[in-house]
Amino acid sequence: MGIDLRIAGGEVVLPGGRRQADVLVEDGKIAGIVSPGLELSDVGRTVDASGKLVLPGMVDPHVHTREPGFTHKEDITTTGLAAAAGGVTTIFGMPNLKPPTSSAKLLDEVFELYAAKSVVDYNHNPAATDPDEIAPMVERGIRAFKIFMVVDTGRTYPHPAGTGMHNHGDLLRTMDLIAPTGLPFMIHPHDQALMDYIEGEILARGDNTPQGYAQAYAARQGVIWDTACDVLIRLSEASDCHVHLMHMQTPRSIEAVRRAKARGIKITCEVNHWALFLGTWDLVERLGPYVLSYWVPDENREAIWKGLNDGTIDMLSSDHAPHTREEKEVGWEKMWSAHTGTPGIQYQLPLIVEAAVHEGKLSLERAVELCASVPAHTFGLGEVKGALEVGLDADVAILDADRAWTISNDADLSRCGWTPYDGRDIRVAVDRTFLRGTEIYADGVVTGVPGGGRMATAPAVATAA
Repeated sequence: MGIDLRIAGGEVVLPGGRRQADVLVEDGKIAGIVSPGLELSDVGRTVDASGKLVLPGMVDPHVHTREPGFTHKEDITTTGLAAAAGGVTTIFGMPNLKPPTSSAKLLDEVFELYAAKSVVDYNHNPAATDPDEIAPMVERGIRAFKIFMVVDTGRTYPHPAGTGMHNHGDLLRTMDLIAPTGLPFMIHPHDQALMDYIEGEILARGDNTPQGYAQAYAARQGVIWDTACDVLIRLSEASDCHVHLMHMQTPRSIEAVRRAKARGIKITCEVNHWALFLGTWDLVERLGPYVLSYWVPDENREAIWKGLNDGTIDMLSSDHAPHTREEKEVGWEKMWSAHTGTPGIQYQLPLIVEAAVHEGKLSLERAVELCASVPAHTFGLGEVKGALEVGLDADVAILDADRAWTISNDADLSRCGWTPYDGRDIRVAVDRTFLRGTEIYADGVVTGVPGGGRMATAPAVATAA
């Protein structure tokens, strides 16, 4: 057997559990999982992973690359640099670009940019806002569609025109079109009519602060999220369309998903790094616009951890959303004018593994499911990615779970040049990342190159193309 790479001596997290093993790689694929010390005569390179965790590379289906149109914040290459450093080997981009990705022609242009610039493997979730474009975009090999049920107040980004859908009839019509494709319909749930009323009251009393903004989006136990999720679950049932709910953050919404799954409705959902590790009130007061996204009250976070553990919440995705400091700083006095969202792709995997290994909030095996195997299977990539199994792509992250270090702006690789985790002490670090058997990150340096990524799609789709 001619083996290109042997990752030796690590604790390997496999679909059936974890054990000490060596991972063998040949021609970019996992060629074997063997006992440590097994003699092999023809090995090109051996990497010593002794004392470290060996995981499948993370599959992140919710990433804002900002290209084209907003490359002053981030671009495809810089997203890939941060991804590689964070143990992420596959990303799905979002359509809130300029122009928004809402047609086959625009999708082709975006895929050309990925092919030339991406350091990691990729796909893209176009906006399903034009009924005539749904079938042509499916033919391009996408793995999901996306829309936002939100209109920005006081700004035009990050939810630009051309990516939103609010009318329930339009939502049902779109679900009827997507359902036969079998693809997930990713939706940012939001009740805009309720939000207009709630934030209107807060703004009318002159409260345009981060605290006021945080309270608006969490108002009345998260009513804007709960009503939207209820509607989407019912429309999913009515259309038999696979709906993927984003930004899970309230106990009632999580319980609604739990009941829907028990009834066999095609619902999946995700939570993002900021809900677990950033959305506390003390951080809202201290870091203001730099941690908004949203405020997640403590009781909500408890419900999120429960949902992650019992399988109600299917996956963890980064919602990586870089903005410049200038776009954030305005929020101290005019939060509704600040661009919301936080970068996070570089740190999400170490943070969730720390929560598993050092804090006991979930098992390491469940953390890997949330970050790799479940997103891969949910979005039709389970035959090629998401696990350390023979025949799958050799996407591997080696983590040191006993290395104390401090996250800093200086080491952040996103174009925006800052992280809301600056100054946070952590005990888990990504040591190396491999993409299809090629090392793309090692010892603090990204070694992957722009254009090294490939489009990630289902084998049947790839064959048809």
